[in-house]
Order: sequence, then structure tokens, then C-alpha cells
Amino acid sequence: MDFILSQNNLLILAIAVLAGIMLLIPSFFKGRAGRAVSSSEAVQMVNQKDAILIDLRSADQFKTAAIAQSRNIPAADLDAKANSLPKDKPVILVCETGRSAQRSVAVLRKHGIEQAYTLEGGIQGWMQASLPVKKS
Repeated sequence: MDFILSQNNLLILAIAVLAGIMLLIPSFFKGRAGRAVSSSEAVQMVNQKDAILIDLRSADQFKTAAIAQSRNIPAADLDAKANSLPKDKPVILVCETGRSAQRSVAVLRKHGIEQAYTLEGGIQGWMQASLPVKKS
């Protein structure tokens, strides 16, 4: 018992417990944020699984550059329009850089859309991968 209660050993034990807790934290949040898919994975999902691309940016940003097959539903309107999306197809959310779309996954899950993903890097990542965009 003296071995465990030694000051150095208590410090090591505390660090080990803290490290274990830090490793478990992501599993508590699993499923809340959608898994990010790369641009190439998104293309495969659209071609093979009829995935739907939803661009969450404003209408002005959407007109500047957008993925050709994407549909513009601004993030503020997603909750109201989520019921119009099919529940049996993957939905890939697109924002400017891939960060703000993660919050919108919870909105889709609330409406029963379990296959909700975010586009890694957003529209910027799509363009960096030299994939086509449409401009209105």
C-alpha cells in the first residue's frame, strides 16, 4: 500500500487516469457530429449511393461557387426544410471550410436522417481538389 501512496506513484496514477478520460471523451460525442468525408469519397457516394449534397452557405455565396449537384439550403433554414430530404439516402453537408457544417448534422439526425456527413474542407477543400464548381 505504501508503494501506491508514494507521491511519485500517485502522480503517475493521476496522469494515467487523466489520459484514459481524455481517450474516452470522443466516444461520448460520437454520432453527434457527422463523419467528414473527403471530396473523392463524396463523389463516390453521389455516384454509387445517390447521396445528396446540401450547401449550407448563404444564397450569395452559393452563387459565387457551388458544387454542380448541390442544393442550397442555408444553415438557418435547415431545420424547417429537413423534412423535405429523403431519410434513406446519405446527405453530405457543405459549408465554406468544413467546420460549421458539423453543427447541422444534429439537425438532420433530429429529423431521422442518420446518414449525415460533412464535406472535409467544405467548398474550399472541393476546389483545392480541383473538382468542378458552377458559378451563377
